[in-house]
Amino acid sequence: MKNTVIIADDSQFMRHWIKEKIEQHHYQVVAEAKNGLEAVRAYLRHKPNIVIMDIVMPNSNGIDALIKIKEIDPKANVIMSSSLATNENVMKALNYGASEFIVKPHFDNLIEVMNNSLEQK
Repeated sequence: MKNTVIIADDSQFMRHWIKEKIEQHHYQVVAEAKNGLEAVRAYLRHKPNIVIMDIVMPNSNGIDALIKIKEIDPKANVIMSSSLATNENVMKALNYGASEFIVKPHFDNLIEVMNNSLEQK
């Protein structure tokens, strides 16, 4: 059985790239979202094992979506990603309940991070 994933990123290229990378392993992308509102709706619909979410997105950013998803499901496994990995963004994401933070585009260890986040749950 594959673990399910939602990818939330306003870049279609980035969503496609991440999907290609993770589906070579034991992960199945069940939904994609291009903003925070779509990510929350997709979470409600699919209840995935992992959400990979960008911070900077239109119509509700990743931090706002993270907060809403954690209100819906405190056990939600959300991995935040951003090219804007300022200390403030990283700390905000982790304080609001993100399980991990990955700096874009350095996804070399993405599968390892995803596996570790599942083991911690």
